[in-house]
Amino acid sequence: MCKKYREIRLDIAAGRTDEALAKLDCALATANADAELHYLRGNALRKQGRWADAVNSYLAAEALDPESPAAEARAMLNDIFAFYNKDMYNQ
Repeated sequence: MCKKYREIRLDIAAGRTDEALAKLDCALATANADAELHYLRGNALRKQGRWADAVNSYLAAEALDPESPAAEARAMLNDIFAFYNKDMYNQ
């Protein structure tokens, strides 16, 4: 695994999402066609609760690499968005 990916993954796992996003934005400025960077950006945004931005990053990763893990992450978010509990309404 590339060193830059490792550092960014560690930042995201430790909750340092602002630092991870700064590194990702810098890396994407020079390597915008890197699906892994878009996927990691989506993970950092998801961790911040920025769902729409995360989906957009996952879509960018999928456009570059349809076999990217971003496809599964995006599907997971879509499942979350589609869920609602009918029992919680009209109480």
